[in-house]
Amino acid sequence: MSTPAQSHRVVGRGVSTLIPQSATDQAMAALTGLETVPVHVGLLQAAALLLEEAARTAPDEPTRAAMSKTAGMLRSAM
Repeated sequence: MSTPAQSHRVVGRGVSTLIPQSATDQAMAALTGLETVPVHVGLLQAAALLLEEAARTAPDEPTRAAMSKTAGMLRSAM
C-alpha cells in the first residue's frame, strides 16, 4: 500500500511526462495545438452555455472572468 506522499510523487512524474521538455518538443506541441479539426457547432454551443451558467455561480471573480471570456471565445468561433 502506498502512502499519500508516494502517490503524489507518482502522479507528479506522470504529469511531468505530458509537458514537453525540449524547445523542439514545446514547438511541436504548440504547432499541434494550432491544427484545425472539425467540431460540430452544437458542441461549441453546449460548451458556451455550460460555461456561462457556471460563471454565474462561480465562487470568485477571476474564475467568473475566465469562464465568461472562454464562453465568449467559443461564441466567436461559431
